[in-house]
Amino acid sequence: MNNTARFLSIAAVAAFASFGAQADEADASQFATKFDTNRTRAEVAAEASTVALTSSTIPVGSRVLSFTSTADRAAVSAQAVDALRTGKISSGEIGSL
Repeated sequence: MNNTARFLSIAAVAAFASFGAQADEADASQFATKFDTNRTRAEVAAEASTVALTSSTIPVGSRVLSFTSTADRAAVSAQAVDALRTGKISSGEIGSL
C-alpha cells in the first residue's frame, strides 16, 4: 500500500512538472503570423485598387431588390379586408393560433 501511494504521488508530481515545462510566452507569440514580404507600398496600393473595382464590399444578404408594383392600393386594401372577414388572416396581437 505504501509503495503504491508513493508511486502515484511521484507520477502526479512528474505530470505536473511536465505541464510547466511546456509553457510559452504570456502573449501567445507562438501563434503570431509572421510576414516576410519584398513588395513595396505602391505595389500593394495598386493591387488594392484593382480588387476594389472587381469585387463588391456590400454583403450579398443585404442587397435590396427593387420591385415596381402594378397593383392598385385600394384593390390591395379591399383584398385584405375581405381576407380578414373570411378568416383567412388573423386579427389583433394574438390572432387565432
